[in-house]
Amino acid sequence: MAEKKLFTPARIGPVELRNRTIRSAAFEGMGKDNNPTPQLKDYHVSVARGGVGMTTVAYAGICRSALSFDSQLWLRPEIVADLRQLTDEVHQNGAKASIQIGHCGNMTHRSTAGQIPVGASSGFNLYSPTIVRGLRKEEMKDIVGHFGRAVDLARDSGFDCVEVHAGHGYLISQFLSPYTNHRRDEYGGSLQNRMRFMNECIEEILTHAGSDMGVIVKVNMNDGFSSGLQEEDCLKVAKELEKSGVHALVLSGGFVSKAPMYVMRGKMPIHTMTHYMPQLWLKYSVRMFGGIMVPTHDFRPLYFLDQARMFRRELSIPLVYVGGVTSREDADKLIDEEGFEFIQMGRALLNDPSFVNKMKENSSHVSGCDHVNYCIARMYSKDMACYQHQKDLPKGICREIDKILKKNGKNQ
Repeated sequence: MAEKKLFTPARIGPVELRNRTIRSAAFEGMGKDNNPTPQLKDYHVSVARGGVGMTTVAYAGICRSALSFDSQLWLRPEIVADLRQLTDEVHQNGAKASIQIGHCGNMTHRSTAGQIPVGASSGFNLYSPTIVRGLRKEEMKDIVGHFGRAVDLARDSGFDCVEVHAGHGYLISQFLSPYTNHRRDEYGGSLQNRMRFMNECIEEILTHAGSDMGVIVKVNMNDGFSSGLQEEDCLKVAKELEKSGVHALVLSGGFVSKAPMYVMRGKMPIHTMTHYMPQLWLKYSVRMFGGIMVPTHDFRPLYFLDQARMFRRELSIPLVYVGGVTSREDADKLIDEEGFEFIQMGRALLNDPSFVNKMKENSSHVSGCDHVNYCIARMYSKDMACYQHQKDLPKGICREIDKILKKNGKNQ
């Protein structure tokens, strides 16, 4: 019988991980005033202590206009010392550290971004809601430069890799998708033109990464709706990135402002989400229309596998599978049978930061996460937390959780 590969070392460019597991860049909601906090550090250190090969600090904006929330990180010199404490402790516990860098594009507000939100094209983002202005070419050049400087800051902060967010409807994805890119210049129209901004960002990032930092890119395999990118064009994007020389791709899907649950699957607990919202107008608007605005996509283990197989057949670059990894059996199947070099996990490691060590100790281990998505419902208003770790939850939230558990065929 062939040796299982999950707990063998593997490389992402110049960086060697002790095993094939990565904590995904699931947004923690643990920043404050766009700065890291002790809570953020402690969480990632707990995941490193729990056996993961590399932990990824979630979305860090490359400049102020890249920010959607005060709880996101703004990657700038002022936070390097605090981030260095995080990476030092992660390294002391045997894991590598990555940070996801990106620009949110049109998914923000003037008060947060310091300007009218910008995107590939002008228009109105109903999901923010806000007016959006299309980027001018000189602004695009500035953003490209910010991506390069973000890599330098990540290195100064002790990170081993950067994960570039080019999916989920963030700015690079907004250029790639025909749903959000209506430009008439050389950055719009054909897919080759729509990839131009991405290519410029990646070239700058690779230049700054040099020979000592790993460069990972998160890409969509499908935008998750009919007027967005479909698999065929997403595969062309992936092949373009492979050609550019990036070290690995994370295969994902969905569009936060159009098909958010395509990314994470399962039902969005609307009552829970609105309970934690501070703005009354938003709270009641979402309660009335949230079921329509956030369509449900059923959860099942390894929900992206059918799409990811197509990408695995067509690409030679190391691929990171993400989406519904819930057990050691799942993990072994992905690595040994399906040929993915790495796996990423989010909710399983929020439920139990020691999930990786427990998989190593027990080949039959299964995550205790039951995917009611309480963690997702609160992560933009508070920190991302598993309901199983919370005490004295409001009765309305408990009723909603019970209802979802019953629908999922589970009892609390």
